[in-house]
Amino acid sequence: MSMNAASSSNNTVISVTNLAKSFGAAKAVQDVSFEVHAGEIFGLLGPNGAGKTTTIRMILDIFKPDRGTISVLGGPMREDKKARIGYLPEERGLYKDLTVEQCVTYLAELKGVARADIKTRAARFFEQFDLTEHRRKKVNELSKGMQQKVQIISTLIHKPALVIIDEPFSGLDPVNTRLVQDLLLEQRAQGTTIVMSTHLMYQVEEMCDRLVLIDHGKTVLYGGVDEIRRSHADRAVRVVAKGELPAIPGVIETSRKGNERTLALPHGMESQHVLEQLVAAGVPIEQFELALPTMDDIFVKVVAGGK
Repeated sequence: MSMNAASSSNNTVISVTNLAKSFGAAKAVQDVSFEVHAGEIFGLLGPNGAGKTTTIRMILDIFKPDRGTISVLGGPMREDKKARIGYLPEERGLYKDLTVEQCVTYLAELKGVARADIKTRAARFFEQFDLTEHRRKKVNELSKGMQQKVQIISTLIHKPALVIIDEPFSGLDPVNTRLVQDLLLEQRAQGTTIVMSTHLMYQVEEMCDRLVLIDHGKTVLYGGVDEIRRSHADRAVRVVAKGELPAIPGVIETSRKGNERTLALPHGMESQHVLEQLVAAGVPIEQFELALPTMDDIFVKVVAGGK
């Protein structure tokens, strides 16, 4: 699917149009277009080998595209812009023989942060991530989850305007996953723009405003998360109610879990009609909503359909 990104505006932090990149005979990226807007969390999704990391590296000017255009923070990438970007690669890039404190300090200094500011910011992050007691340990003495937290701190400590993170929840247990999730939502609330590549589709549903799905190096899905879920919804409603439901002609109960049922609607029947029938029958309704597919369902459907 080829689609041109809309024209750039002050609201556009990244604009990628008809991007392509090959390595010898291998076409890593064939035709990718999307925009990332200021102050949003944007999901960059796709199966393994789809071209996500290659796209990220072209945005960061690590690779040059064979074809297409990229605008970052208002134009082509320049050296001075790199200090305004935080990048968390999937493979860790920490100095294993330094202590946590030394490593974070060194990486922050590379981004131009003053030593006094580093100390204050690092102390706050260490406290937030439960790393204060470990700050004088060498990085190679830490668990994978702790190293991931140090990597995230190093990505954010210079207060970047744009953050690009590849698998931010890698190696994290549920408690630390929630900590990182809350931190990223806090960053967005402060106006930071975040591009997040992840395999955890429930995180996409909870956190992302919009997304692009890349498959075989091409854009196959692009838009708002809610809009995409609605566009892929079957004609069904989810009802949470106690007791049995009355029979409504044409309506089929497709699943039931406790008091929650999913009802499939025939073509031509609106959900409002079903709600009116249930209310008229005196059913004590606790919840009534469209049954939207999960991003997991949509991901599998779109990717499997493209094979």
